[in-house]
Amino acid sequence: MKLFSGTITSLESGLAYSSMKQKAISDNIANVDTPGYKAKDVQFKSFLEKEMSNSFPSKKTDDRHIDFSSKETAFNTIVRPNVNYNENNNSVDIDNEMADLATNQIYYNSLVDRLNGKFNSLQSVIRGGK
Repeated sequence: MKLFSGTITSLESGLAYSSMKQKAISDNIANVDTPGYKAKDVQFKSFLEKEMSNSFPSKKTDDRHIDFSSKETAFNTIVRPNVNYNENNNSVDIDNEMADLATNQIYYNSLVDRLNGKFNSLQSVIRGGK
């Protein structure tokens, strides 16, 4: 028996990804004028595929026991290879970074709104529909 549905766990993973992506974008923007700096990006798809293929089933002796699952949230941060936008070998394109920043912010806000909705539903159930 799970305390929360799989939706909340998925939303939590999405928020962890968005946070890591925000950090990578912030690092890229902060180093836009640093000579030789290579832009970073966060990969989510490879992490998701790995997690989906490596489920860790726990041995439960009673239906009331909680399922154990992997809590690893280390997404792959990569350096964009063989890309130079500036004469100083810097690979940060500020226009792309600002667009990624806006996209990531919209993604994060939608996840937070959905999570708030789930918790409001739980709160309504606890109060008895009042």
